[in-house]
Amino acid sequence: MSSPRLTETSYIVLGLIAQIGPATPYDLKRLAQVSTVNFWSVPHTQLYSECARLAGEDLLSERREQTGRRRRTYRLTERGREALERWLSEPTSELEQVRDTATLKLFLGGDPQQLAPTQLQAHRAQLETYEQIYGSFVGDAPQGWRLALEAGIDHERAYIRFWSRLAGQRAREGSPARSR
Repeated sequence: MSSPRLTETSYIVLGLIAQIGPATPYDLKRLAQVSTVNFWSVPHTQLYSECARLAGEDLLSERREQTGRRRRTYRLTERGREALERWLSEPTSELEQVRDTATLKLFLGGDPQQLAPTQLQAHRAQLETYEQIYGSFVGDAPQGWRLALEAGIDHERAYIRFWSRLAGQRAREGSPARSR
């Protein structure tokens, strides 16, 4: 059997099922909404289609209810576990992919004084959310979940420092390139 093309979404599905056990696409969607979406967003429809695709590649096994809603529950196969373990063991030099509208607006000449208050409020709220989640773990979460959350907390603190600094500065004259 040839090696299937696996994406980050594939590994999110394989990894979440490896951690929580058998799951429906709906279970994965709900878990992703409070975990991986904070650093890797995936449209929920993609989670549904990816489960079926991975089952077709024998990386997941599928069990379908015979009555009722006929939900599909997926389990990791040995082949899926091996693919996930190979990917997890490979170091990566890839950096995060940022799509930050406020930074784009700054780059294109947006007024830092107008952007900063809203950005500060948003990043402070996100930091509070991350800290609440972290506080609720009390050692119960897998190490990887805690470490990813710590990265998110540090990220939010850096953005709060950045936007706080901009909020304290007077708007500068001229183009963005000359104002540095």
